[in-house]
Amino acid sequence: MMSRSYTNLLDLASGNFPAMGSGSGREFKERRRMPRVMSVPGIVSEVDDDQAVSVSSDNPSTITTDRIIIVANQLPLKANKREDNKGWNFSWNEDSLLLQLKDGFPEEMEVLYVGSLRVDIDPAEQDDVSQYLLEKFKCVPTFLPPDVLANFYDGFCKRQLWPLFHYKLPFSTDKSHRFDRHLWEAYVLANKLFFQKVVEIINPEDDYIWVHDYHLMVLPTFLRRRFNRVKMGFFLHSPFPSSEIYRTLPVREEILKALLNSDIIGFHTFDYARHFLSCCSRMLGLEYQSKRGYLGLEYYGRTISIKIMPVGIHMGRIESVMRMSDEECKARELKQQFEGKTILLGIDDMDIFKGINLKILAMEQMLKQHPKWQGRAVLVQIVNPARGKGIHVDEIHSEIEESCSRINRVFGRPGYEPIVFIDRSVPITEKVAYYSLAECVIVTAVRDGMNLTPYEYIVCRQGISGPESSSNANSPKKSMLVISEFIGCSPSLSGAIRVNPWNVEATAEAMNEAISMSDGEKQLRHEKHYRYVSTHDVAYWSRSFLQDMERACTDLLRKRCWGIGLSFGFRVVALDPNFKKLSIDAMVSAYKRARSRAILLDYDGTVMPQNSINKSPSKEVISLLESLCADPKNVVFIVSGRGRDSLSEWFTPCKKLGIAAEHGYFLRWSKDGEWETCGNCSDFGWMQIAEPVMKLYTEATDGSSIERKESALVWQYRDADLGFGSSQAKEMLDHLESVLANEPVAAKSGQFIVEVKPQDVSKGLVADKIFSSMTESDKQADFVLCVGDDRSDEDMFEIVSSAISRNILSSNASVFACTVGQKPSKAKYYLDDTSEVINMLESLAEESDSSPCIEESGDSS
Repeated sequence: MMSRSYTNLLDLASGNFPAMGSGSGREFKERRRMPRVMSVPGIVSEVDDDQAVSVSSDNPSTITTDRIIIVANQLPLKANKREDNKGWNFSWNEDSLLLQLKDGFPEEMEVLYVGSLRVDIDPAEQDDVSQYLLEKFKCVPTFLPPDVLANFYDGFCKRQLWPLFHYKLPFSTDKSHRFDRHLWEAYVLANKLFFQKVVEIINPEDDYIWVHDYHLMVLPTFLRRRFNRVKMGFFLHSPFPSSEIYRTLPVREEILKALLNSDIIGFHTFDYARHFLSCCSRMLGLEYQSKRGYLGLEYYGRTISIKIMPVGIHMGRIESVMRMSDEECKARELKQQFEGKTILLGIDDMDIFKGINLKILAMEQMLKQHPKWQGRAVLVQIVNPARGKGIHVDEIHSEIEESCSRINRVFGRPGYEPIVFIDRSVPITEKVAYYSLAECVIVTAVRDGMNLTPYEYIVCRQGISGPESSSNANSPKKSMLVISEFIGCSPSLSGAIRVNPWNVEATAEAMNEAISMSDGEKQLRHEKHYRYVSTHDVAYWSRSFLQDMERACTDLLRKRCWGIGLSFGFRVVALDPNFKKLSIDAMVSAYKRARSRAILLDYDGTVMPQNSINKSPSKEVISLLESLCADPKNVVFIVSGRGRDSLSEWFTPCKKLGIAAEHGYFLRWSKDGEWETCGNCSDFGWMQIAEPVMKLYTEATDGSSIERKESALVWQYRDADLGFGSSQAKEMLDHLESVLANEPVAAKSGQFIVEVKPQDVSKGLVADKIFSSMTESDKQADFVLCVGDDRSDEDMFEIVSSAISRNILSSNASVFACTVGQKPSKAKYYLDDTSEVINMLESLAEESDSSPCIEESGDSS
């Protein structure tokens, strides 16, 4: 599918995406080759510019999926120009993770790939190549224009994201290292082009989509925007930096919000996941929860699962290469070349984060500190060519060559070079031969997402079992690893010697320890590692991710979904099917029919905006409440957590207004009525216990404060560092629960607060008391309106939903429990904001004003 012209990339990058209907281009109609059959009827959403084509079915699909679309920067293919220069030869890249992960899927599952090719295809050939790859390999190539490719991959990916995700900040004033909006625009455009290819083949009701790596982090927004119910997972193969590093990225929130449009987000290690969750907390105000071992983020009614699972290797592929290596006699040749020597091996990409020179310097240090290895120990360092135009690659390469030359001059002798530097692309069979010969593998990357070199080494040292194995196949196996603590595979290899690669002396000692260790110890460590690597292979990884993606998507299918927001602020709101926007007309109709009405209103966030500096009610609110209270059929209450003094002062003009202050501990039916105490707790000695604890945490938490009410204590940390404040709140909650264990109070956490109040006080009990009192006075309510916006109001909604069955409301009562904002709630209805609440109250007040009683009330005043 081809989009409309994007001459203004700034609009694209800022999220002003054009509508993409079926008439968006001739190419789309001609190039679509796979049917897109909708298994379930869709509905048209009411919001946003391109929502007219958004699939948003209220009915979950009952068809079991048998297809998954893998989307990545590059397809798992090899491409070579034919000898006659007419056309191309394509074959599977057997070493590609994307191809290997198919082993974890059910046999009947169809797998399609969307990605780019490693070669430049002439525009005249692109249609034929696309047709061939789709039919032969089920691959859909994305052809990026050369300028977009350069700015997308070599620009934003390799010069912006890659360094930042590996903890390198652009301290230099060199313009090429700083954030470049032009490169970001190219990144967004490239993701858009990948999205268009997915659209060509997707069956949105049935297919799963699995997006891979940092190249495509904004793709989930494009997909979710077009298909609200798409089942989508994302896996990041690089590290995710700490929030202190990530927050320097100018488009930090855009990327976070885009990732949150996935159903599940995967990371190799808990550290990476923890950093991502911390960023979501600090920058978006989201908190994660753990339920039965699964981590999840609540985001507008959707639960985004967080998956922690390090990838593995393909055992079959490694074993087949080992057989090929045996046939080519590579190991035998190398054994003769290094006879009598102890081989330490390093295999790395040419990259500034691989710590290659640190490894070489550690080798030099080991030879100095342990002269016995001079003439015996050899470090073979294989360097794969750089994958892209990364930063400082040439400088690092020169530095490595200089170190190798210097060390070989100092410690070398005829027939012996301590450093063998192989600076070329090495065939995999040759690598396997080096693996089988090496006594120890050294990985000193200063930061790496995973690094599978240790896994491959362990399997190669195990050798091939069976009739094809060599004569020493049954001899004890041994291997040793010295690995950086900053790489993703480190937590999985508990038998390895972990090092801080920046500490060259400690790395040198670890290398000496590894090759000096007894054979029995090496065997035990090898056996432990091999058990893990052989059972946690790539199939295990992909199967586990698919199972969790299915589980994460199931809940969304039961909910009503629609998209809101512009640009990268777009998100899908998912709510219970019975949760609807309050119909003012329907409510007014029920209001007019009713004989006895109960109206319960929260204050902050309901009739008063949360961000308002002046917290006293407006004249408009006072006037509306007076009108409602003047109707003799109405019982109207403000139910708030605020103190009774401020509420009483603010609502002085409303003589018949009931007030429930401090969540209902104090209750007054009218201005002339006496304050009632609803809780049983009359002894507040517990405050003398709780307040010193809160003061302790206030002193230690900058930006926090204590609010003392008559019946409660509140510690708030809205102005503190959110991460530290949240941690302190959890610690304080435990502390308070411990010291108040024998007191008749409850300590609870809320949004940026910890509150201690009497156990038998809640807004729910206020509602119960009001309904019961009305029933006892023969004015049982047959109309209830209950409106609130936060957690404390959920208690009211819960009581309202059960009141009819408990006979404290009329059996035919019209009940309107309504929350403010589109969010999960026990209420059945919602209004978007306080302005809609005011408009709703105006509609009721107009009906009340038409009664004679209201006119009499107006005359008397």
